[in-house]
Amino acid sequence: MKKFVLIFFPLVALCLVAYIKYTQNLDLREIDNKDGVALEFQDNKIQCPQCYMYLVGKEHTAQAIDKENKTHFFDDPGCLILWARDQKIDINSLKLWVYAHDVKSYIDMREAFFRIDEKTPMEYGFKAYKEPQEGSINFEEMRIKMLRGEHLLNPLIRKHILGA
Repeated sequence: MKKFVLIFFPLVALCLVAYIKYTQNLDLREIDNKDGVALEFQDNKIQCPQCYMYLVGKEHTAQAIDKENKTHFFDDPGCLILWARDQKIDINSLKLWVYAHDVKSYIDMREAFFRIDEKTPMEYGFKAYKEPQEGSINFEEMRIKMLRGEHLLNPLIRKHILGA
């Protein structure tokens, strides 16, 4: 019996440690997100597929769930728009989530309102809100502005909006 305990318990502990390490390193992009919900993530573990920056915190982040139920994570809502364009993905085929500043949770990106005078990770300037804000625009207007280059990285737009 003593030999059994000396062998069995270390094996159980080893399996437990291996399982914990496995779940910590699980790639969220490989999870089958059949429920189509925004997923939680750990800071500095997920890279934006457009700009390759690591996501730190939820603020300004966006998520797109494709037809294969794979979740793609973005550090800036503008990156999601440019990524869909560059990958030739129909934006209407994606389930979109964006972190809303006013309610501090993910909301349907198509229902969000965006202000363009905010500091964001890629400096495009679009911050999402659930409720309309003064000077905010809807998702479609934000998408068109991103595709046209009408964001704060454009010096002419920056000067017009911020006066700087």
